[in-house]
Amino acid sequence: MCIVLSLTTIAQQTKAPIEKEKWHWGNPNKQDTASGYAQTLKVGDVLYISGTVSTTLDEAGVKRLYSGLERSLKQYGLTFQHVVKENLYTTDIEAMKQLNDVRKQFYKGDFPAATWVQITRLFMPEAKLEVELVAHFPKQ
Repeated sequence: MCIVLSLTTIAQQTKAPIEKEKWHWGNPNKQDTASGYAQTLKVGDVLYISGTVSTTLDEAGVKRLYSGLERSLKQYGLTFQHVVKENLYTTDIEAMKQLNDVRKQFYKGDFPAATWVQITRLFMPEAKLEVELVAHFPKQ
């Protein structure tokens, strides 16, 4: 039994870290080192997109925010039809409900699993809306 345990320990110590591919708005470091995050992170066939914010809860602000998310998806050749999960955080859920048709245009009828949460504030105090996504790459 000692041999098995020691082999297991050796195997655990030699595991390579996961491969991560990052993108951050054209930043050569591919991440924001001041705040400590990357806009996108690809691991295997999954793309994680960090929260994108809007400082206004109006049609223009929601369109800008989802256009930014679309830009993140396009960096990897994906669209909103590859999105499987959306987390939305807002300081005014009722205002966002009124703007849901703007959001839905980006999904073109193919909606992801979604969670909407009203909060008191976001990381940027002036932000009113933040949306993060998880997308999957199609099987090759």
